[in-house]
Amino acid sequence: MTDAEQAAGSGLLVVGDVVTDVVALHGSPLTHGTDTPARIRSMPGGAGANVACWAVRSGCREVALLARAGAESADWHRDALERAGVRALLAVDEEVATATVISLVDATAERTFLTDSGAVLRLATEDFAPSMLDGMGWLHLSGYLLFAATSRATARLALRTARERGVPVSVDPASAGFLAELGPKRFLEFAEGAELLLPNADEARLLTGLPEPTEAAAELSRVFPRVVVTMGERGAVVAAGGVVTGRVRARPVRDPVDSTGAGDAFTGGFLAALLTGADDRAAAAEGCRAGAEAVATVGGRPRT
Repeated sequence: MTDAEQAAGSGLLVVGDVVTDVVALHGSPLTHGTDTPARIRSMPGGAGANVACWAVRSGCREVALLARAGAESADWHRDALERAGVRALLAVDEEVATATVISLVDATAERTFLTDSGAVLRLATEDFAPSMLDGMGWLHLSGYLLFAATSRATARLALRTARERGVPVSVDPASAGFLAELGPKRFLEFAEGAELLLPNADEARLLTGLPEPTEAAAELSRVFPRVVVTMGERGAVVAAGGVVTGRVRARPVRDPVDSTGAGDAFTGGFLAALLTGADDRAAAAEGCRAGAEAVATVGGRPRT
């Protein structure tokens, strides 16, 4: 971490999303047109909220989340965040419900999402205040916000404000499906100015057109000063200045249960380590540790 980053503060502000996750774990393949037995739970989630909770779990003492939730569940989400140690800066939407994701998790712990974005993409510029960055050493943006005009304007405002204050910014592309729909070129334009990009392997391939994640990481680091690409069981690769600067092995998971939120856990662990002075490779090792813990847990948040 640079001297300027350390001088900015020690806290983490996440600007992102809260989501009500409906997680369905099914041991057998889905049977079309009839019943498939499953264990089903409703849980608090959302990429931004998950990152915030995992950052606290990984040792970051000051974490705040700005997000937008529907009035019907805002109190439930606020309580869950605050129990996890996250300062919840929730804008309450009186017109649209909180985002909902149905997460279908198969016997290999792989998940498939059905997504209703709800209030997430209605996060407005007036929901953000520059004072939210007071004492913060890092701003993290959930890439979901870049997929719609209203929330994109808010994310861009937060990014510009952070840069003016000397606070570094990271962006997680968030969704290969939504990224393909938006288009890689537009996403890269919208994320311009970020210090750090944190895609998974599929997102890195989409953004560059390169099949190998290590090559994609190196290419993306010509656009962003620092890039970390997560590769699931293959660990993570770190790149800067157009070259790969480090590789980190994944932690083995004896009994994987649910991969929901594993990437968010990596990001939370990574950013928490950065804020304590770790270099990118050491931070990636902490991210892999948190990701392994997440895969052994149902839902996208750490166990409380």
